[in-house]
Amino acid sequence: MMRPALLLFTFLLLQIVVHTEEDSIQKHETQKPSPPPGPAAPTAPPPPPPPVQPNSLVSLECLDQKYTRASCAKVFCPPWLRCIRGECVCKLPYQCPRLGPGVCGLNGRDYLSLCQAQAISCRDEQPVVSHYGKCEGVISEGQLKNSGDHEVVVMTTPKHRALICGTESWNMAAANVVCRQFKKNKRGAAAAETVEVKDLEVKAGWAWPGECMSVRCTGYESSLMECELYKPRKVGDYTLISAVTCYNEPKGGRCSEFTCVNRKCISWNSTCDGVDDCGDASDEMCCTDCSNGAYHCKSGVCLSPHAVRDQIRDCLGGEDEAAGANQKPSNTSKILSAGRENHRPEELEFNPKEAILNARKHIESQLHCGIPNMDYVHKTEKEMLRPRTKRVVGGQQALPTQIQWQVAIEDEGRIHCGGAYLGGCWVLTAAHCVRNKPKEFRIKFSLWSKVMLLTTSDTIPVKSIIIHHEYNSRTSQNDIALIQLQNLAHVKECLHPNPAVRSICVPWSPLQFLPNSTCTISGWGRGRQETDRVYTLNYANVNIIGNCSQYYKDRFYDGMECAGDLEGTVDACQGDSGGPLVCTDASGVSYVWGIVSWGEKCGVAGYPGVYTKVADYFEWIRLHTGWPEVTKYNH
Repeated sequence: MMRPALLLFTFLLLQIVVHTEEDSIQKHETQKPSPPPGPAAPTAPPPPPPPVQPNSLVSLECLDQKYTRASCAKVFCPPWLRCIRGECVCKLPYQCPRLGPGVCGLNGRDYLSLCQAQAISCRDEQPVVSHYGKCEGVISEGQLKNSGDHEVVVMTTPKHRALICGTESWNMAAANVVCRQFKKNKRGAAAAETVEVKDLEVKAGWAWPGECMSVRCTGYESSLMECELYKPRKVGDYTLISAVTCYNEPKGGRCSEFTCVNRKCISWNSTCDGVDDCGDASDEMCCTDCSNGAYHCKSGVCLSPHAVRDQIRDCLGGEDEAAGANQKPSNTSKILSAGRENHRPEELEFNPKEAILNARKHIESQLHCGIPNMDYVHKTEKEMLRPRTKRVVGGQQALPTQIQWQVAIEDEGRIHCGGAYLGGCWVLTAAHCVRNKPKEFRIKFSLWSKVMLLTTSDTIPVKSIIIHHEYNSRTSQNDIALIQLQNLAHVKECLHPNPAVRSICVPWSPLQFLPNSTCTISGWGRGRQETDRVYTLNYANVNIIGNCSQYYKDRFYDGMECAGDLEGTVDACQGDSGGPLVCTDASGVSYVWGIVSWGEKCGVAGYPGVYTKVADYFEWIRLHTGWPEVTKYNH
């Protein structure tokens, strides 16, 4: 019989042996040899790279609209294009003004103007311009020459054979033009590069030109000869020369950064810098601000600094040409020659801006809307005898000839509505102000007091009334109408010349004026109370209010705009219906942005006035009135 101590020792020894064997078995099982090799198991694809952080200057919501250089809701069409339904489309050559300088075409044909040549180029989708002047010598041409890892541009003009200088104006906009011209690559360039002259390959039977020309392009050009070209300079071993790599689709066809509207893939860092990297300018159309010294238009477009104060209006509101706009940088280029910078100003050889400016001035000179006759405005007359009274809600009395596009609509001898004179024989008003009985209406021009006429007042009978075909009197949708005036006897005009009457412009883009813009309303409507009768024309300043559906919920539809203030201190009221909401841009041109339509009583806090948004009806107005009466620009 074993003693207890010996029994305990034996038990513990057995436990140690058992645990040791179990550990050995587990270790053996975990280290057992792998099974014989068989077919390889499919490996999981590597995780996709993290998404590139978008440029914070880009409005992602705006990108959904796919705006490009051809979107005249954002930018102006060049003179050889016309704005139709929000897009710049080719004009017919005869629609261009016949203003020089003349242009020689690549086909050896002489054209009357750059506009005419470009209209043909637009329709044929081929470069046309060789150079300015007559076709009396060498036709301009160029080519891309390989030099090692680079493709270098060589230009031949009637006067010169030259390289393109690698100055600060050589950028992706110019490189895009090169690849479209010489490689027929619609998406342009992948990179705008430079190379020193000493690194150009020496080839038997070939000599590189000893001069270079600087070039500045906007990006819309189809050839370098349509850009600004500067007189050539001698080059040295260290002079930087332009080179280019044309665009190829990314591998797999997927873009991990910014996708242009034309499907070109560029870096997010290249957006909103005033340079057309995409080739269709879609990288500069949706910007909350700009980098690289570019100029920011209110409509969200970034312009090159060289487009500012150049006499050509680029921003829709003309702010790039206003007195307060940033001055254009001096016209200098930097050419690295013999290791030192050369700041000598360059002299232009070809300048298309002059031809573009001439064409625009000619077109715009045909139209006079939106500019009051300042020789007559605010002129007081003997008829102004009544004391000044407050406007409908929160405004003040106008001077007798201050608002020169305001008209009164007389219905069976009584004035219940206003309107805006568009020029020619056309007046714009609200649909709820009229009915299809033109003989019962008269239009009063230069009316200040309902009870006493001015010497400039005039009354014109109505020929026809066009109410929008989708007007809904229950919801006030499409509350817009056109009134056609009766012609004067034996002439096409409907109105005798009148120094106190001017037409208002029609906006073509819903982006010309944005929320918080200050505009003016006017009319003979009553005040806040039913007894507040107003007999003289009054006006008030109001602000455009965005996101108005939050105040009117399901009563607010497309084609409507809100203006006033949310405190109800200023508003339109009964009797103002059909009258204009007028906004004036930075260049001093006024547009009928809205038509007084409806609201929640008058001057009620939280319920601003609702207007028909005229820009949404531009095509409808143009269809009935024709071009001369609708707009000063994009004609």
